[in-house]
Amino acid sequence: MTFIIEIDAKQHFPLGMTAQKFLHEYWQKKPLLIRNAFPGYESPVQPEDLAGLACEDGVLARIISDDPNTDTWSLRTGPFAEEDFPGMPHEHWTLLVQDVDKWDADVAALLPAFDFLPRWRVDDIMVSFAATHGSVGAHVDQYDVFLLQAQGQRRWMIDAGEHPPLAFRDDAEIKLLREFNPTHDWVLNPGDMLYLPPNVPHHGVAVNPCLTFSVGMRAPSSAELISDWLDEMIAGADESLRYHDEDLRKPKDPYEIDADAMTRVVAALNALRMNDADRLGDWFGRFITTYRTAGEILAHGEAPSRIEVEFELQRGATLQRHPFARPAWRKAHAGKGAVLYSSGLEFALAQKDAKALAAAQAIDGALYAALSPAGRDAVFALVERGHYQLLDLA
Repeated sequence: MTFIIEIDAKQHFPLGMTAQKFLHEYWQKKPLLIRNAFPGYESPVQPEDLAGLACEDGVLARIISDDPNTDTWSLRTGPFAEEDFPGMPHEHWTLLVQDVDKWDADVAALLPAFDFLPRWRVDDIMVSFAATHGSVGAHVDQYDVFLLQAQGQRRWMIDAGEHPPLAFRDDAEIKLLREFNPTHDWVLNPGDMLYLPPNVPHHGVAVNPCLTFSVGMRAPSSAELISDWLDEMIAGADESLRYHDEDLRKPKDPYEIDADAMTRVVAALNALRMNDADRLGDWFGRFITTYRTAGEILAHGEAPSRIEVEFELQRGATLQRHPFARPAWRKAHAGKGAVLYSSGLEFALAQKDAKALAAAQAIDGALYAALSPAGRDAVFALVERGHYQLLDLA
């Protein structure tokens, strides 16, 4: 390999270089091991915390175990029972819990370190606990991931070759690579971080009991995008827009679908306005901010009245964003306005309001007062739908 694949982030945390250089040279192009990305890092969660979370309803959790003698793998999905964990062996198993940033504010506090990326591209922080020799096998991800060692040590092997074999085994419950030829082999300590672009084969094995944080990106497939976009187009389609052929001439062969017919097919599809920039942007905003697995965010009980919300904000209360709400905003294609999106909802706003609310983990009285009337309307609509919760004064 001719490119630099390992760096010490002594000065430029957490990438060991400027964000511009990382995005230009590494992002979605080549892997990078960053020593001391978070020097002295101490995990805000312990293995027992992770196990407790894996027992809760609504939490996505898995346990992957392997038998090194037979090279067999097993998968169990949560929620688990508390009594499941004391009897687990001391080696060769891994607990993985998705979306820990949604459940633990201290884990979520890691996310601002990745603001060199669009926040709507960040999917979640998955936390895994691995017993000694625990692993999920050699595999590839279809998305970018940052693997931060949070506690203990993990050995990572990757294949950074140009054309690695990507075929999967057909004898395992999980997607394991049939062939894995590592080109690099490292042991990561707490604070070290490994960046992997999509489709880089990798295999992590716990040297000792350890915690690893995986900051994964959301990268919908073309099939997902097309399927959802077509649903959008069909739902709003005008039934009067149909295939038509007022220019029809007698065909040479009545059974042939000729070039003129295909031109009319294209015209019929184009009549759906698939090139409408604002319609496409609004669809994508709703799509990408909708959480991939959870249902609709619901308010807990009856939402407070608007008068109550505004009164409490004036007294010093705050509105806290629901951890599963995914905000983003977009400039309108035409004009100076913008659109705010939050977990599938959309609000037409001034740009300053959309930008402020997308970034607002909490809304206090000062922020609320600085919003336009439309911005305040959007806040209350989000409160009614459970996207923000009024916190009691303490």
